[in-house]
Amino acid sequence: MGDVAALAGVSSQTVSRVSMGATNVRPATRDRVLAAMSELGYSPNSAARALRYGAFRTIGIIAHQLSRTGESRTVEAVVEAAQREGHTVTVVDVESPVSTEVSEAAARLSQQSIDGLVIIRAETVTPDMLTVPRGLPVVVSDSRFVGRHPAVGADQIDGSRRATEHLLALGHRTVHHVAGPADSGPTRLRIEGWRGALEDAGREAPEIVRGEWTAASGYEAGRRIAREPGATAVFCANDEMAAGVLHALHEAGRRVPGEVSVVGFDGIALGAHLWPPLTTVRQDFAEIGTRLVDLLMRQVRGGEPLEDVHELVPVELIVRQSTAPPP
Repeated sequence: MGDVAALAGVSSQTVSRVSMGATNVRPATRDRVLAAMSELGYSPNSAARALRYGAFRTIGIIAHQLSRTGESRTVEAVVEAAQREGHTVTVVDVESPVSTEVSEAAARLSQQSIDGLVIIRAETVTPDMLTVPRGLPVVVSDSRFVGRHPAVGADQIDGSRRATEHLLALGHRTVHHVAGPADSGPTRLRIEGWRGALEDAGREAPEIVRGEWTAASGYEAGRRIAREPGATAVFCANDEMAAGVLHALHEAGRRVPGEVSVVGFDGIALGAHLWPPLTTVRQDFAEIGTRLVDLLMRQVRGGEPLEDVHELVPVELIVRQSTAPPP
């Protein structure tokens, strides 16, 4: 470290801050330090750093299908929050959210010198099925782990209820639903909110049309809904599927929102630039990531027992031009 400092013309403390990913270093100074590290072949020793500072200053993330909006946006938010705490991040994307893969990923990450673990979504894994190294701080973006690990998530039931109630308040007799895969936790929560709103209003729930979170699957679901003359309102479990539904309805000559209103979920930026601009339920991914890291740091630094903590982050209904009263 002294050699790097001498070559870069900085102090050893600056080299230490750069090696730990601290943000309070000028970009030009950081570039000089990184260039000196590269020239000298310097790599920080995580074990030595942990002995000195009492922590590895690294957290692990286990995610499933990073290509999906919810997972990728949440991981992005966790990485940003971890950086603000002076921590780096190691990510493992498991192919299947089964207990063996998630538990094996947790074991692999614990061997890579991490201070704590964030599990973005365990899907089909129950608390009894998940095995993590003893004493490792864990936080999960999944409400099923309350009582075993602290959890943070968006209030998806409330968001789905609000989307459905918005359509009913416009005068639609019922609301069709394009749901996600049957084995998905968010799918079940969004169905619960949609169905609950219809039941409370005394309306019959149409048969669910399933998709795979993709625009292509939404398009196929939209083609099916377009053939139902009585369908005037559709709540889609995410914005990508809603985009596919809009495409299919346009292709079938069903005007949106003149004949059919469409609502999405997630609040991705692209939704404002679809035609018509998409009414949607916005999740605050940045807040979810911040709270996940905060709960993890409270365990890492203070050893707080947070097993019973379950934080629900409020959602926001954003009304745009894809919804209107029925014809």
